[in-house]
Amino acid sequence: MLRLTEIKLPLGHPEEDLRAAVLAKLAGPESELVSFEIFRRANDARRKSAILMVYTVDVVVQDEAAVLARHAGDRNVQPTPDMAYRHVAQAPANLARRPVVIGAGPCGLFAGLILAEMGFKPIIVDRGKVVRERTKDTWDLWRRSKLHPESNVQFGEGGAGTFSDGKLYSQIKDPRFLSRKVLTEFVAAGAPPEILTEAHPHVGTFRLVTMVEAMREKVEALGGEYRFEHKVEDFDIALEGGQRRLVGLHLQGGGYIEADHVVLALGHSARDTFHALYDRGVHIEAKPFSLGFRIEHPQSWIDRARFGTNAGHKDLGAAAYSLSHHCSNGRTVYSFCMCPGGTVVAATSEPGRVVTNGMSQYSRNERNANAGIVVGIEPERDYPGHPLAGIELQRHWESQAFVAGGETYAAPAQRVGDFLAGKPSTSLGEVVPSYRPGVTPTDLSTCLPDFAIAAIREALPAFARQIPGFDHADAVLTGVETRTSSPVRITRGKDFQSLNTVGLYPAGEGAGYAGGILSASIDGIKVAEALARNIVDGRPAATA
Repeated sequence: MLRLTEIKLPLGHPEEDLRAAVLAKLAGPESELVSFEIFRRANDARRKSAILMVYTVDVVVQDEAAVLARHAGDRNVQPTPDMAYRHVAQAPANLARRPVVIGAGPCGLFAGLILAEMGFKPIIVDRGKVVRERTKDTWDLWRRSKLHPESNVQFGEGGAGTFSDGKLYSQIKDPRFLSRKVLTEFVAAGAPPEILTEAHPHVGTFRLVTMVEAMREKVEALGGEYRFEHKVEDFDIALEGGQRRLVGLHLQGGGYIEADHVVLALGHSARDTFHALYDRGVHIEAKPFSLGFRIEHPQSWIDRARFGTNAGHKDLGAAAYSLSHHCSNGRTVYSFCMCPGGTVVAATSEPGRVVTNGMSQYSRNERNANAGIVVGIEPERDYPGHPLAGIELQRHWESQAFVAGGETYAAPAQRVGDFLAGKPSTSLGEVVPSYRPGVTPTDLSTCLPDFAIAAIREALPAFARQIPGFDHADAVLTGVETRTSSPVRITRGKDFQSLNTVGLYPAGEGAGYAGGILSASIDGIKVAEALARNIVDGRPAATA
């Protein structure tokens, strides 16, 4: 099979035009083409008046060698790579202790799945609840201002990604095509098959709920075991021959699990667990993250700005954007986790604090577009002196937002026009904010550091030069966005184990090694493979 790339056709082209374009790319007789299938489809909207569809196509031809010889040196005609996933080990029959995975988010889910497929029968523990019960608890906050600290947007089956746009793309290098394994498993679990071909696939919250249930059933059918509402409270670490080694896990309520191979897939909000690890001497470093607000515009405004008269075309869907601006004060402001046709959601996991995030359904047909508008911050500059200082910084601004919102879990909000003018909002305008349980018009300058406020004020008009109307006076900012990524890195070596604690495998977003559903899932696969190799024969893990 051969892969043809950069096949471009006009938006709205007839279906048969793709076959003609494939034949033109092959530049041979029509009889040479046996069949073809779309591998990837994207759009190029740089010229709004002439939007193009861009295809990558896998073709079967009569004589591959002849076609490759004819296109020698053409990087757009190449052999299709082997993307099949192959397991790296098989569990021994005399396995002494089952591996444990802490966390049932995307990283923990795929770590558990891969270990189960290799016969290791992992135990997956999560502090939260199964996804449907967790969904009910999350709606308690959104509808009734009632927070469940162990069952919310951050904690429970599916992880934080369950209440998001469900984006399934990443900028990470993926030479082994592990992303294909992830997407294939998602489709088998009920995701729409289009995620295998769309350049920027997503699934949305409602579909993610049923998908994680189906994947749990698969893991259990392979001998894996889930234990929900099992919070790991402490780590039993022994000193053997001068080496620190994990030997077990203490659970809240007095339970104990003997464990010498543990995947630490915590997610970025397990602050108490970060403290427990630090107290036990596990190597942890502070890492950069970002702070900011959520911004909302009517989706129709973004569609027109991005697609012009083609806005609303069925092949384009709801428009997205990605923005960045380097500010005069040395800070960088950028858009984060953009959710077309979505909502801003309450995402706190701690009482007395307000946190925002974005969420979309698969249809992306809600009134507003939203995105984080966030400012990058660094340990040395902004929270020096302690590996966990970033956590306290997050808590401070989340508490400020809680107070500014009226101490009811309503979020503080401000019209962009008022924010740029430096005056409090007393009412809202044309844009209706989507955050529930509600917003309080106020002055957001009390909810972030002064340097962040100054940077965002500079960035919004700059973004409007790329997307007209981005700084519209009635656009709404809602605070605060603090959980952009983990504030710590639980550092690991080339063998994927903690730098100073044998048997502990930091993984995913909480450990500082991923950002988003796809990259976290891929990291879960890599860590599971490293753990399996270590159990089977002690081989060092491949780092690719």
